[in-house]
Amino acid sequence: MKKKLNEKFMLIAAIAIVVTAVCSILLFYSILLEQIFDDLKANVHVISRLDFTGEEAEISSQLAGDGLRITLIDRDGNVIYDSMQDEEKMENHRGRPEIGRALAVGEGRGMRRSATSAQHTFYYAMGLPDGNILRLGKESASIYHLVLNMAGLIVGVGVGIFLICAGFAKRMTRRFVEPIEKMAKNIVLVDEAEVYEEMRPFISTIKQQHVDILNHARMRQEFTANVSHELKTPLTAISGYAELIASGMTDEHDTEHFADEIHRSAERLQTLINDIIKLSELDNSDLKLEFEPVDLYELAGNCIGQMKLSAEKNEVTLLLEGESVTVNANKTLVEELLYNLCSNAVRYNKRGGTVTIVTGMENARPMVLVRDTGIGIPAEQQERVFERFYRVDKSRSKSTGGTGLGLAIVKHIVAQHEAQITLTSEENVGTEIKVVF
Repeated sequence: MKKKLNEKFMLIAAIAIVVTAVCSILLFYSILLEQIFDDLKANVHVISRLDFTGEEAEISSQLAGDGLRITLIDRDGNVIYDSMQDEEKMENHRGRPEIGRALAVGEGRGMRRSATSAQHTFYYAMGLPDGNILRLGKESASIYHLVLNMAGLIVGVGVGIFLICAGFAKRMTRRFVEPIEKMAKNIVLVDEAEVYEEMRPFISTIKQQHVDILNHARMRQEFTANVSHELKTPLTAISGYAELIASGMTDEHDTEHFADEIHRSAERLQTLINDIIKLSELDNSDLKLEFEPVDLYELAGNCIGQMKLSAEKNEVTLLLEGESVTVNANKTLVEELLYNLCSNAVRYNKRGGTVTIVTGMENARPMVLVRDTGIGIPAEQQERVFERFYRVDKSRSKSTGGTGLGLAIVKHIVAQHEAQITLTSEENVGTEIKVVF
């Protein structure tokens, strides 16, 4: 990759230099042509005052030594005087472009290979008051020599620039590729300040995705370990009690007690598996939920009906407050959310405590709130209660059948509905969890 990028940069530099050189030479040549014709025009105005039949003809001969060719032509195209050739041997010039133009509008210019001198010559012709045409020519040998010198200079400068560009291209390629090579080894070590500003969003996104993947992998590993641990406890109990019963070493009373323990462990196992399945479903990014208008007050009433026996067992009073409020949501998941919040509120409550469900509107948005008078959550643990298998009171949770997944499920359901959840708790006073849709 580095070699190819370097080659591409150098190719671009070479193309840019060549195009610049060609354009520079063409521009220089164009400016030079214009300057030559301007000089010829100025010289023609001066030479037009000479008398080519007298002594001044010698002056025109001296001008020929400077590369200037003077030709005087009558209105019929016949050559009257030429500073370099015998005018009597020269052909009629009326057909020459610069002569025809001078006869028509008073002046003309041209550039061509001279049949007389066998060289490319620049011509400027001007009409004289007596009707004759004075033409001044300059051979191209000296002009092409200047162009060639200029081209040589441009090529030399171009080569120097190319070498400088090659050095910069190598440095830029190394700086561009270096972060990518570091990313291939360990993306966490890449310092965003050392890369180009345009690459920083890309590096930042890749790093964040990498961190997210690592965190997700860590969470999955922890989840697998926690699931194994949680499943092991009821399975061990079931296996142990069943083995005692099968051995025939228990009396009728013990057998009844062990059977009851097996039943409780099986229920705990079933609840744990159901929660794990529910989390797996909510983790599925392709999960498509069907939303419909649901009444939060009605669902809260149904939840209290489901929790009645459990609340009575724990000597907890269930209350419903608020008003009927409709939200567009998945009914099954909202029922699951209410059940988990209410179940936790009953499980972690005190004898004689209360659990209150409140429905209503907050800032024009549907809201449901579950408040209890239970043991509360220490401030340092409040941020972690939504983690999977995290329990504030591990011994109490297991004794009351808690799986440690209830609030994790609640968090997923809230995310699926793009809602907000807030938790307020004070130790030994109670907990309040509010969901705003």
